[in-house]
Amino acid sequence: MAKIKSVYFCSACGYESAKWLGKCPGCGEWNTFTEEKVTVSARKGTARGLVKSSLPVRLSEIEVTGEQRIKMPSAELNRVLGGGLVYGSLILIGGEPGIGKSTLLLQNILSIRNRKILYISGEESASQLRIRADRLGKVSDNTLILCETQLDAIFAQIENVKPELVVVDSIQTILNPELESAPGSVSQVRECAAALLRFAKESDVPVILVGHINKDGAIAGPKVLEHIVDTVLQFEGDRQYLYRILRAIKNRFGSTSEIGIYEMVDRGLREVKNPSEMLLSDNRDEEMSGIAIGVTVEGVRPFMVEVQALVSSAAYGTPQRAVTGFDQRRLNMLLAVLEKRARFKLSQKDVFLNIAGGLKVADPALDLAVVAAVMSSNFDLVIPRRTAFAGEVGLSGEIRTVNRMDQRVAEAEKLGFEAIYIPAGNLKGVKSDFKIKIMEVSKVTDMFRSLFE
Repeated sequence: MAKIKSVYFCSACGYESAKWLGKCPGCGEWNTFTEEKVTVSARKGTARGLVKSSLPVRLSEIEVTGEQRIKMPSAELNRVLGGGLVYGSLILIGGEPGIGKSTLLLQNILSIRNRKILYISGEESASQLRIRADRLGKVSDNTLILCETQLDAIFAQIENVKPELVVVDSIQTILNPELESAPGSVSQVRECAAALLRFAKESDVPVILVGHINKDGAIAGPKVLEHIVDTVLQFEGDRQYLYRILRAIKNRFGSTSEIGIYEMVDRGLREVKNPSEMLLSDNRDEEMSGIAIGVTVEGVRPFMVEVQALVSSAAYGTPQRAVTGFDQRRLNMLLAVLEKRARFKLSQKDVFLNIAGGLKVADPALDLAVVAAVMSSNFDLVIPRRTAFAGEVGLSGEIRTVNRMDQRVAEAEKLGFEAIYIPAGNLKGVKSDFKIKIMEVSKVTDMFRSLFE
């Protein structure tokens, strides 16, 4: 007879304990244990394993046939996935509520005409999905909608339909009836994801899971969920802006440095082919100080971003440092470098920094553009509009070299920029015939003199 007992799970990492603990021994987090009711029953036979790995095989005897991928209609999604969906893979897409996760998936699967797809929705009704599909302007006969949350019923329908692609929206709503805990709990998410993983590996059918995120921006549920899946994609962006960024946090079949950029429009998500033109604003009537254009690289894609800075006297005694889209600690470091090495008095001034377009940039090569924008605003001097910057600033005030400089310079030249400031010697050994004027500088003070004197 089955017995019901209380088990405590860590909501951060999924660590299991028979009693409540203040600090998790697995991840070290405090006050993360939650109580769940589980059913303990005697197991009959052995647990079901993966068919393909039931017997040990010598590594030298394993035949490699190459990765077969399903090309998705969205080129940006294919780029982030590493070339498409790998057969038998388990993909997890996370993002804030309302950011467009379901729209992205529905828009893609409705455009696939030659494969049978099963879309399992635990959050929306069939009529709601039809309304969304009509808004996207795409209705497909080979896409089947299943509104179900019971895991047994889902696998029964999968057995009947035999789909070539399965989408589960979302994993936090799926319920395993054998467990007493509520949907979305640590044990439910872990067991349901493990069951879908076994199905994907045994049948070679790719499965895409949609996951919620918590207030810290991480995937909700146990950390083991991210370890189970093959690829973790993060769909992010500020809902006040139209642009969304899809990036890979984990990818067993490709690079994790690629990003895809979308624009939210009335009929769904539109791919942004040239992000540089999206992130630059050329509609200003007059030139203003505090604006510099930096060249950043995400994956293999270089693009231009507009850095906006405002420096003013501290009105309330204590200087403020407000940053949007950039690391605030790195800005504090750059301001300290300007204060110490370049003798610019910024300790009693408010500094506000913004990366236009709602992007979050972590590329060190943007340091030079940030420094140029801060100096421009501080002295109220305008930087020439067709001037770009790419370089990392060190603690001694030197401008350090960055990678892929030839691609950065080529991107600036393609967009019609007339000059670009780069670290001295960064293009050494690179054979190129750039027509753009290249200004090589080795110190922050050298760049300031070249710009404003």
